[in-house]
Amino acid sequence: MRILSGIQPSGRLHIGNYFGMMEPAIRLQNEGEAFYFIADYHALTSTHDPVLLREHVRNLAIDFLACGLDPEKAVFWKQSDVVEVTELAWILSCVTPMGLLERCVSYKDKVGQGISPSHGLFAYPVLQAADIVIFDANVVPVGKDQKQHLEVTRDIAQKFNDRYGDGLLVIPEPRIREETATVPGLDGRKMSKSYENTIDIFEETEKKLRTKIMKIVTDSTAVEEPKNPEESYIVQLYRLFAVADEVTEMEASFRAGGLGYGHYKQQLFERIRDYFAPMRERRDAIAGDPGYVDDVLAEGAKKARAQARQVMDRVRAAAGLGA
Repeated sequence: MRILSGIQPSGRLHIGNYFGMMEPAIRLQNEGEAFYFIADYHALTSTHDPVLLREHVRNLAIDFLACGLDPEKAVFWKQSDVVEVTELAWILSCVTPMGLLERCVSYKDKVGQGISPSHGLFAYPVLQAADIVIFDANVVPVGKDQKQHLEVTRDIAQKFNDRYGDGLLVIPEPRIREETATVPGLDGRKMSKSYENTIDIFEETEKKLRTKIMKIVTDSTAVEEPKNPEESYIVQLYRLFAVADEVTEMEASFRAGGLGYGHYKQQLFERIRDYFAPMRERRDAIAGDPGYVDDVLAEGAKKARAQARQVMDRVRAAAGLGA
């Protein structure tokens, strides 16, 4: 089984990034051939400062390694270091119906968030399809918000196969971890930089982490009154970090009443702080050895390109390109 996933370098990583993509990817590197990339081509749709983009790429690589990505188990590289992916994106775009892209909700959502409309933004799903099929990926872990794009990838790959030959491109399957597919932000909406409601994996200080958690939106239920854990964003986030018995205990405490939301926010703060503490220590060590990060990405790109060339040889021959 070959597993593939990518993450865009759009700034500081938050808990939604971690549980939506990184933590599942780290677990899956023990289950098959893992191919993970930093999607810097995709980042060009929204990040136009080259210095900032390089900084985001570097920090993302350090964060991912600190959180447990093992370069001995997973191929890890920058998307832009595998130039074959853009060639495949063009070839796939020639079999992709316009209507398929027009039905993608992501384009409208991003424009609605203030991102300037461009061909790159509109054709994003085609490049995403190329990212996946160029590595013969069998499994792609995705969040619910990316499920439609993977369905588009499957449609595009099938259309290519229908035109040029059955089985030329592997049709990938999604893997969605339902219980953490959508991580709530401070205001209850999906955690997203666009909403400014994130809790970063590596907040600059414990004080900043605690301050953010204390901003989680709650209702006006009095301290002594019972509270509904099913409607609490505190409990939803706590479930990500605590074992089942601990979650059950917090839920029972909510229903019993007698404690205020500040008490539960403090519990959540301590759990998040302790969860990421060893990763923060690893991050400091990795950040102090920039040559290590460069070597990991260079070796990953070498392995990724070798696989990409194999697929491109099939694709080019089938499409009638080259000798």
